[in-house]
Amino acid sequence: MGAILAADGAAVTLGDATLLEPTSFEAGPGELWCVTGGNGTGKTTLLRAFLGTRSLTAGSVSVGGEPPARTGLRHRRLMASLVEPVPVARDMTLREQVTLVAASWYGNSAATTEAADRVVERLGISALAERFPHQVSSGQSQLFSLALTLVRPADAVLLDEPERHLDRHRVDLVADLLTERAQAGTAFLVATHEPALVAACDGRVELG
Repeated sequence: MGAILAADGAAVTLGDATLLEPTSFEAGPGELWCVTGGNGTGKTTLLRAFLGTRSLTAGSVSVGGEPPARTGLRHRRLMASLVEPVPVARDMTLREQVTLVAASWYGNSAATTEAADRVVERLGISALAERFPHQVSSGQSQLFSLALTLVRPADAVLLDEPERHLDRHRVDLVADLLTERAQAGTAFLVATHEPALVAACDGRVELG
């Protein structure tokens, strides 16, 4: 199978400012790629180009061999992302919301509930599952957002600094889960400053 995520000279300029220098790479099924570089080098810009929320001024990106189409059914089925904040419901527990996302893709069944519980457990937030979003810390909230992202099916997953607000133990949990998911066939593109995540990657896009 060909590349799931591909960039060919993808670049973004705004007036005299360069937001993303020409960038090319290909990530296939089961490959975990990291995007690294200093602040302002275009890591988030690149992710948004794949989401279809940032227009390129040169080059191209593709998802599953096609240009991003954020509202298209195929694009939404192919890709999950934690680039922008994930909308959450203040009056639903963490478990209820992860289960709801799973059910919206897999249907409402006992297997769906088990899948949601498994993601919650793998991210180490089972003890918080009956809490509401405003009752957890920033790090716990980040893990909750990752659970909402990773519980659904996707051929490609985009993550922007998934290590945000996490301690070393939690970063290792995330790295292990992303590796497992990649081994099951999902392609990942992860913008990160975290050495533990970079060490887990199969490929690397260095910006700046």
